[in-house]
Amino acid sequence: ITKLGKDGRIVEARKVFDEMAVRDEIAWTTLISAYIKCGLIEEARKLFDRIDAKKNVVTWTAMLGGYVKLGRIREAETLFDEMPHRNAVSWNTMIDGYAQNDQVDSALKLFESMPGRTVVSWNTIITALVKCGRIVEAKTLFDQMPRRDVISWTAMVAGLSKSGMIHEARELFDKMPVRNVVSWNAMITGFAQNKRAEDALDLFKRMPERDVPSWNTMITGLIHNGEIERARDLFNEMPQRNVVSWTTMITGYVEDGQNEEALKIFSKMMADDEIKPNQATFVSVLGACSDSAGLGEGKQIHQVICKTPYRDDRFVASALINMYSKCGELVTARKMFDDGLWSQRDLISWNCMIAAYAHHGCGKEAITLFNEMIQLGFKPDDSTFVGLLSACSHAGLVEEGLEYFSRLVRDGSVQLKEDHFACLIDLCGRAGRLEEAFDCIEQVVDKPSACLWGALLAGCNYHGNTEIGKVAAEKLFELEPDNAGTYSLLSNIYASAGKWRDAARVRLEMKEEGLKKQPGCSWIEVGNTFHVFVVGDKSHCQKELINSLLLDLHSKMKMKRSSSVQNDVDRTQGEDFFEG
Repeated sequence: ITKLGKDGRIVEARKVFDEMAVRDEIAWTTLISAYIKCGLIEEARKLFDRIDAKKNVVTWTAMLGGYVKLGRIREAETLFDEMPHRNAVSWNTMIDGYAQNDQVDSALKLFESMPGRTVVSWNTIITALVKCGRIVEAKTLFDQMPRRDVISWTAMVAGLSKSGMIHEARELFDKMPVRNVVSWNAMITGFAQNKRAEDALDLFKRMPERDVPSWNTMITGLIHNGEIERARDLFNEMPQRNVVSWTTMITGYVEDGQNEEALKIFSKMMADDEIKPNQATFVSVLGACSDSAGLGEGKQIHQVICKTPYRDDRFVASALINMYSKCGELVTARKMFDDGLWSQRDLISWNCMIAAYAHHGCGKEAITLFNEMIQLGFKPDDSTFVGLLSACSHAGLVEEGLEYFSRLVRDGSVQLKEDHFACLIDLCGRAGRLEEAFDCIEQVVDKPSACLWGALLAGCNYHGNTEIGKVAAEKLFELEPDNAGTYSLLSNIYASAGKWRDAARVRLEMKEEGLKKQPGCSWIEVGNTFHVFVVGDKSHCQKELINSLLLDLHSKMKMKRSSSVQNDVDRTQGEDFFEG
């Protein structure tokens, strides 16, 4: 029965059980445990409740553990209360059940009433307290422990590090009577999380033995501290790598904006027959394709995904929709959403498709999809509204966007975040309601970020509001003093209002600060070849044909353009571009 249950052959295991002449507690417990392992908790309970069932404390605890594993904490609680006898494992299982379901107070109360606590009991409750940030209570219990093992010490070191108490964590680490590789990894992670990469690296070098997670921990720490090249050097030194090692490097390069390097790492990984990409790998590498508009690479990765179990994974599917959308294949993205990689849509897929429409400025389509989602009973979250508001903003649907924001405030079911306010500021900016946008930033938002002030400055540039534009720019100078774009926008605002001296002064300040605006750059893929274009670039072999087409488009745009004021700076830049 044990072997059949372990292999998932539960029907055969039940047949053997039914044919047994005499069944003891071990036989009953083994089959009940087999049902639980196969996810058949109801069948396990039917067997458990039979009148002729022979049960002992192990049987009861197995049933209890089944409910805990599935998160059915109320049923576990009822069963625990009904137990005729309990052992330490029973108590620990119930305490762990409360902890896993974020009921730490219930776990603590049960722990305090436990008659014979073991070191596992103490470790379970300390870990639960650490996880929810109650570090002082965890430390108090740790100090009260009659006996500690390496797990106790490691849990406390990790908890102190996570809470930013890195000095206390190091002191505790140094006091440990015995350390294992997990202890070292926890301390290295703590240093990395607290921006002390050098200390982490020093500790890593002193480790008596390292496993693959040790290397992965150190590489992750370097990446989080902005040391991508040092992380790569360490990655190259690894004696052995697993899928986490490769995925960590891919993700690191994507986060650093080095998408081409991320794709190269993925290619090398695929050349290693012993390593198979997982969900995180595909999501990260598809992000590289999205950010670099690498449609060809994205399609190749899609073909790889179709041959793996991750073809039905919702996160991978959403990453594919995002990739096709950002690579300009909106129709393909929608087709995948309608009849694509998974049998049942969830909120993630709806959000992803709404965001795709927002990216392409298809506001009405995003609104239609949002309404369809509501009608089907899906409850929108913060990401849904960010996508919807962004779609309205990009499509110029100002009134619709403001109405959805008001609805979001009235409803109260979704917590307002900075991204929502950024969309609101952008909407107000487009509508010329700059005073309202300014008041919103000053009165509603706690600590306005550069993102919010930047959205307001863009609105001021669009409508030529020098008064509010100056205030927004000053705030941005404080938050991002090295951002040349702020100087350029403020100069343009002054120029559009005819304040040429102020415009020239801002440009001069920008020059004195040694700042230069990053030139605009774009690229397209034609026939497996990338064509890169930079403002003022004259190097392309088909520049005459391209410039002729651009001039034609420019003339048509001028005819369609509204009567917004254009400043000399813009004209000069435009002429330089088209002449180049």
